[in-house]
Amino acid sequence: MSGCSSGAPARNVITVTTGTCGTGWQDPKPGLQTLRIYDGSSVGGEVDLIDPANGGIYGEVESVGPGTTAAMYVNVGSGAYQFRCLLDDTDPMTGPVIRVGGHVRGATAIVPVTSNDLIEPAKEYHAYVTTGLTVLAGQTRALAAAVQAGNLAAARAAWLPAHLTYERLGAAYGTFGNFDDEIDGRATGLPGGVDDPHFTGFYRLEYGLWHGQTAGELTGPAEELYHDVLGLQTAFPAMEVSLLDMGLRTHEILENALEFQLTGTDDYGSGTTLATTAANITGTLELLQVLHPLLVGRYAALPQVYVWLNRLQSLIDVQHQPDGTWTPVAALSTTTREQIDAAIGQALQELAPIAAITEPRTT
Repeated sequence: MSGCSSGAPARNVITVTTGTCGTGWQDPKPGLQTLRIYDGSSVGGEVDLIDPANGGIYGEVESVGPGTTAAMYVNVGSGAYQFRCLLDDTDPMTGPVIRVGGHVRGATAIVPVTSNDLIEPAKEYHAYVTTGLTVLAGQTRALAAAVQAGNLAAARAAWLPAHLTYERLGAAYGTFGNFDDEIDGRATGLPGGVDDPHFTGFYRLEYGLWHGQTAGELTGPAEELYHDVLGLQTAFPAMEVSLLDMGLRTHEILENALEFQLTGTDDYGSGTTLATTAANITGTLELLQVLHPLLVGRYAALPQVYVWLNRLQSLIDVQHQPDGTWTPVAALSTTTREQIDAAIGQALQELAPIAAITEPRTT
């Protein structure tokens, strides 16, 4: 965290310039404290407090501006510290090693993740999505065939498994580009709403299948969905999952579930948004699995992530009825809804630091 204000350097403010990095920390002591970082240069940039032994980060200010002072909140323990300065248009610099005496335990430095560290997880996730798209293509083909044959009961049965397969691919949505809007776009914002000709994909079919539309009305949208999935499957091998998105999506997948699934916003008639939330949990767990080697030594609270995801999963699972149907969100009791909201809220809180931990850095 950081905050900025303008002003000249004062006593015990740590100063950075284009030629010096982190001078002025007088009589450093252990404990929770706010370090004031003054940028005395003519450019802005990032300043980190690091462990000189491994480059691990104790604290950072990401965007201190020229002539301004930013706050760095840190829990300083006994040991060695060093400032690293990454000012714009300037080579990275490190300042002198600063030693804090005593035997006080402070925060643990987080070793930065580099782009190279993320390449293998990105490859693993790319393979996961590739497999998922193969399954999805077969499922949407069967869905389109059922609609074309006029067997709408079979189409309704085929719709949910196909949609859940897509919803498990959450970290790749940004990679899919326009395909995501075509395959899983909402009617929100379209001039004609659910009747708009540009309303396509899974939600278009859901609306029609659960609102009495005929096979004739739904054959075109079903075939369009299948062909869009085939187009994505063909294009995906040349697409790259953004390294920057890898950690960010661990939080965003469930954030979207909270906003659109657990509010019932994305329920176009089937009442299955809890099933979609379960698929989103699976997608989050898959992403955590490929990132696990990077997280396990960097994020002490990682076990709590799984505790709350499992808690959320168990609350969702009991809403899956023996006949295969799901309890609609609107039919949940107040107590159950509060329990689900509390679990996903805590899971999101535990997931939130992962984006910063896995943000690729130059070291």
